[in-house]
Amino acid sequence: MKDFPIPVRSIGPGSQVEDEVLDYMPMPQGMETFRAPLLPEPEQLAGRERAHAALREALAQLEAVCQGAGTRQVDLAGLDAADLALVNQVLGEGEVSAVVHPAGEAGLAVQVQEAGLAVQVQEAVFAGVWRVVTTAQGRVVADAIELGAIPEVLKQVARQDVDPVVPRWQGALPPNVQNAPALLAEIEDQWRVWRPGQAAHVVNLTLLPMSVEDIGFLDHHLGTGRVLILSRGYGNCRITNTLRPHTWRVVYYNSQDVVILNTVEISELPEVAQAAAEDLEDSLERLKEVLAWVEQA
Repeated sequence: MKDFPIPVRSIGPGSQVEDEVLDYMPMPQGMETFRAPLLPEPEQLAGRERAHAALREALAQLEAVCQGAGTRQVDLAGLDAADLALVNQVLGEGEVSAVVHPAGEAGLAVQVQEAGLAVQVQEAVFAGVWRVVTTAQGRVVADAIELGAIPEVLKQVARQDVDPVVPRWQGALPPNVQNAPALLAEIEDQWRVWRPGQAAHVVNLTLLPMSVEDIGFLDHHLGTGRVLILSRGYGNCRITNTLRPHTWRVVYYNSQDVVILNTVEISELPEVAQAAAEDLEDSLERLKEVLAWVEQA
């Protein structure tokens, strides 16, 4: 019997050797949802009248905000450590936090009024309810609950950080920098014409042919301010102000800390960090329920 002249090849699933393996980007996981704060035991509430009064005032101010008033504050300067601990426990910790670095720690080219002051911001589990603590050389100089879409200090510092001198590159571009200069010109055109009340203008760097050197060149010329905001909703979002007016760097990460969206946003402050009107209304109802339990206890 002669050899069969045509080589026999098996076919079907699993019969072929794959030279390349598909490597899918991990999908985001672990979306944050509302979780009621762990409330203290009734005996821990006894004698904490100042804490009760501060929380009742916060509820009243939040109601005013929901009715159209601007951002409101409740001063906590008169509370002792036990009262503050109770306030913090009732408010809990939400998904947005922020820090304002002291002047001189973020490479600023401008002088600002709050030199030496640092601000720490933590959203409560109730969206639009914020703990805002100002320190100077480690010492607390102001402590408050702020009610509103976002604490005003973040907007104020971003405006103060603006450097009127826009750097211009002279000579040949650095190696591998190709698209950043044209993109910087577009961003400058946008922040020069943007006005409060207009929709945000977003430049999606993820969709553009940007090299690592392009991104570095872009960030160098935009500069970095003192405001850093972290939002932990669906994955993570890191927001920093630049030294250009109304211009923010907004980078989104999935739960594996992989960058999934890299943007420059021209707006007063990115909406992803702010509490919407519906969030404020929802927080009002939830806070009423929690305070009713506290008062009854």
